[in-house]
Amino acid sequence: MASAKAVRAVEALSALAHEGRLSVFRLLVRAGPEGLAAGDIARKLDVLPNTLSANLTVLAGAGLVSSRRDGRSIIYKADYERMAGLLNFLIEDCCNGDASICAPVAATAARAACC
Repeated sequence: MASAKAVRAVEALSALAHEGRLSVFRLLVRAGPEGLAAGDIARKLDVLPNTLSANLTVLAGAGLVSSRRDGRSIIYKADYERMAGLLNFLIEDCCNGDASICAPVAATAARAACC
């Protein structure tokens, strides 16, 4: 039987395994903790509102994004804690203890502007 962590990882990876949803999530990650209004996301990615709504629903269901109302707008933001949990799950048993194999991953994380 899969662990709860594995089930959550599969949910998140399934949500991200779609070009449109991955684009939305990456845009929200870049937007930072303030997030973006749904209309801004649609304009920046040139997607129809109903398509965006469906993608955001899947991402929210996987716990990767959250939303809040701000006047007439709905603001979406990436859930950085959930993203970090997914990344940690993916590399927690990295390379059977051979640090040299995971060195590129560590180097990329070290170069990330937010880290």
